[in-house]
Amino acid sequence: MPDSEIITALDIGTSKTCCVMAVVGENGDFSVIGFGNAPSTGMSRGMVTNVDRTVSAIKAAVSEAEHMAGFEADNVILGVAGGNVACHNTNGIVGVRDTRGHIISEDDKKRARQSAMSRNVPPDREILHSIEQEYDVDGQGGIKDPSGMVGVRLEVNMHLVTVSTNALQNVLNCAKLAGLRVREEDIVLMSLASSEAVLTPQEKQMGVALLDFGAGTTGFMVFSGGSPRHTKVLNLGGNSLTRDVFKTLRATLESAEILKIREGCCARWLLPPEGGLLEIPDVNGGTQEVDSHVLCDILESRVEEIMSRLHQELIASGYDQQVAGVVLTGGSSLLKGVPELASDIFQRPARVGYPAYEGGLSEMVYSPKFSTVTGLLLYALRREEYQGAPVFRAAKKERGFFGGILDRILG
Repeated sequence: MPDSEIITALDIGTSKTCCVMAVVGENGDFSVIGFGNAPSTGMSRGMVTNVDRTVSAIKAAVSEAEHMAGFEADNVILGVAGGNVACHNTNGIVGVRDTRGHIISEDDKKRARQSAMSRNVPPDREILHSIEQEYDVDGQGGIKDPSGMVGVRLEVNMHLVTVSTNALQNVLNCAKLAGLRVREEDIVLMSLASSEAVLTPQEKQMGVALLDFGAGTTGFMVFSGGSPRHTKVLNLGGNSLTRDVFKTLRATLESAEILKIREGCCARWLLPPEGGLLEIPDVNGGTQEVDSHVLCDILESRVEEIMSRLHQELIASGYDQQVAGVVLTGGSSLLKGVPELASDIFQRPARVGYPAYEGGLSEMVYSPKFSTVTGLLLYALRREEYQGAPVFRAAKKERGFFGGILDRILG
């Protein structure tokens, strides 16, 4: 099997580091052949807090995926979440260079994009994404691709996502120390990657808000007209809920997390009116009984705060009236009551988004917890299809049991 048929995605999250390796098919689709997952203990709110621990988690996840796939990862597409992510919408205007026929070319589009990206980016920040929204030709707006059209003045509207340079370099340094290579174009905001896995083109066109509810952060992206319009990363997530349970009930941190996952609910109206007693370990080595309503009140308070802040973010963005629904994903979206509470606060239908993937090993990645890493694969493939950018793929090959099977299957 040629080296160019393997692609590797890496999601370095606050609670877990996940690596997925996939074989690329002739039709531009993919099938997962390797999966690795390791606890993250060197990350907080999407940013590196301990280099050694982060590198160890990366190595463990990648090694597990390599062993399953029978291939060694080299280049990877990398998801990032923290680093004080910010966004703004901007525009660039240029004159069409063809002064005779006034035919708009790819060079005109490129110059317009460069003009938009040159505006007001602080020196301590990096442009992570520059996404075209639409073009305007001599006052005619709403054009997705003006190539070949006739005009004199070309304007492009773009959505720029920036991140702290130092925070980004810390993540890239950890990947490098783990023996991986990451190209500049292969760094993707996690919520944008997740959108590839859980949102339909129709939702993006009609207007939708994506909440990527992770452990350390909650990514927020607003889509309308098929393009991102607003991006925010809130430094609150599932770990905030766990800490609230830990502090309020004086439970151990481990038991607080288990209690949240197994018994937690953030919408009291979904619980039986009589409630129920739950037994959990306390910090003194004993046990205590807690009413399920008390646990629910703790979780509901924090989830309501997160949802309310993002609802206000949506209103402030100016796109509130253009959003028809809310899609939640990320591991914390699995908490009982999250979609119901989101629907109540945003006053719109809300659903939990699962990765749109049905190929090999789908049972391992079919969860909101793995929307980002699945979306990274989809992002890379769609970028190649629509933008002509080459997909980074595994360059090294290690013949193993699974590698030999794949060679025989794929010829």
